[in-house]
Amino acid sequence: MSDTLNRRDFLRQTAAAGFGAGIGGFALSGCSDALRQAPVPAAWSHKPKDLVKVGFVGIGNMGQGHVNNLLKVDGCRITAVCDIRTEKAERARKQIAAAGHPEPSVYTAGERDFVRMCEIEDLDLVYTATPWQWHTPVCVAAMKNGKHAVSEVPIATSLEECWHLVETAEKTQRYCIMMENCCYDLHEMVTLNMIHQGLLGEVLHAECGYLHDLRGLKLSPTYYQGMWRLNFAIHRSGNPYPTHGIGPVAWCMDILRGDTFETLASASTKSVGLNLYAKEKYPKWANQQFRLGDVNTSLIRTANGKTIVVKHDTHLPRPYSRDFLIQGTKGLVRKYPTPLVYIEGRSPNDQWEDMEGYTKQYEHPVTATLAQKSKDAGHGGMDYIEDYRLIQALRQGVEPDIDVYDSVTWSGIFPVSEQSVNRKGESIPFPDFTRGKWRQRRPLGVFEHPL
Repeated sequence: MSDTLNRRDFLRQTAAAGFGAGIGGFALSGCSDALRQAPVPAAWSHKPKDLVKVGFVGIGNMGQGHVNNLLKVDGCRITAVCDIRTEKAERARKQIAAAGHPEPSVYTAGERDFVRMCEIEDLDLVYTATPWQWHTPVCVAAMKNGKHAVSEVPIATSLEECWHLVETAEKTQRYCIMMENCCYDLHEMVTLNMIHQGLLGEVLHAECGYLHDLRGLKLSPTYYQGMWRLNFAIHRSGNPYPTHGIGPVAWCMDILRGDTFETLASASTKSVGLNLYAKEKYPKWANQQFRLGDVNTSLIRTANGKTIVVKHDTHLPRPYSRDFLIQGTKGLVRKYPTPLVYIEGRSPNDQWEDMEGYTKQYEHPVTATLAQKSKDAGHGGMDYIEDYRLIQALRQGVEPDIDVYDSVTWSGIFPVSEQSVNRKGESIPFPDFTRGKWRQRRPLGVFEHPL
């Protein structure tokens, strides 16, 4: 069909973007095994800055929201914008000027004009909210030109990309950060604070996912530029969007802070949901074959003997959910369809409690402090909180909440789950992008740096 890429063209385009797509569970090679076994350097740091200068790449659905947030954060200036659509870049330029800031430089000369921006602009940070296949190329270009890199989710779509990001960040000593907004959602932060204060005991099991009816958006010819998200559904399998679920869970379970993913086994249903929807709404797609199963379920076992279930479901009718559940030795918390908690010795015997009282008592200082500033921002305010904390971390010279190892480990579920699905649910060893550094117990930034 003319509206989508065939398999060969999709691979050619993604390879041109600067990475191997990892179709069929195997990433294209290119990064040195010797580098991957090299000692991990000590955590890098940078001097505080009064003003953080940002170059923004990709000003579409999410990009526009981040621009809105950054214009409201003290000590931040967007000094360059880049988009293949001139009208998007011009809209951002006018918006930035209307906010009383100097007009940014504008880059619209093709899909790789971000490289030129990274090369010639005096920037501290390059931010990308482009389609997924461009996240790694933009981040690598930023770091190679001395800028910190920050990406919307996921930061990578293949294991090769994950390693490329890690190795580039280590070599350049530049931060490489994935912006996982769900880590800062109110309920997840309350749960994290309850765990921090020992209310749930030792956390042993978690369930999470991304369950969101996206049929209309994926099949719309206008919502995703070039229908890029539909192309991932056509050409890729596994769980392509794990980070909204796994990010908050990883914080709650000390992943890469004393524990790590050890193995992953994944299975998918057949794909029928998009075809049924298309018959009624978009007939031209009714007979399209989709590699992405309607429901994917992955089971992760950690090095310390804990388990995590991660789900993906975007092709069937359903209410939105992230299936957030945390279970410890003293009790458990769940968020969907309504926030509930059970604490042994505190809750009525064998009965759930409403979460409201716990939310008031255990609200995390980060969400409490930023409640007013974030109340009108996207996704209930968590988008503003993630942007605010990133900029303030750079201004104060402290490490951001999410580092390159978090970013690639959470995103790496996509290609590893794809390998497992393509091997009929075989358990796959999970790569250790930290090369053993995960054994060090490090505090989370949301507890260490109030900002």
